[in-house]
Amino acid sequence: MTPNDFRKLALSFPETEERAHMNHPDFRVAGKIFATLGYPNTERGMVKVTPVEQEMLVRAEPSVFSPESGAWGQKGCTRVNLKAAKVATMRQALAAAWQLAAPESLSQQFPSEAAIKKPHTKAERDSKQGIRRPAKRQKNPRKLSQ
Repeated sequence: MTPNDFRKLALSFPETEERAHMNHPDFRVAGKIFATLGYPNTERGMVKVTPVEQEMLVRAEPSVFSPESGAWGQKGCTRVNLKAAKVATMRQALAAAWQLAAPESLSQQFPSEAAIKKPHTKAERDSKQGIRRPAKRQKNPRKLSQ
């Protein structure tokens, strides 16, 4: 895959625009970055997915995907080796990144654009991102007698 192929795929998603960030192109939906191109060099790209999706991508195609270093990588920013990437695989990864960044109203209008459906509830989103929250305490339904 070439940088131009990556650019065309990223721009094929609804309401996506290309801007620049830190002197390299990025791709945004509703102002949120979901992918970048050309960092640290022209043979690389990046998709911003959940840590769980990142793990699946890296496991399935380690020659194509690897976590970015540091905190960015821990949050799901995933490096793409463009030379090793196939169009179908890259479309799925970009779709997952786009779906995660798109506002709920837009992502529901285009559900077929993403490989993985965006969760609707906070608990589903947390679960998808690997966040574990303590269960809410139940209020005692019995009234205390006075």
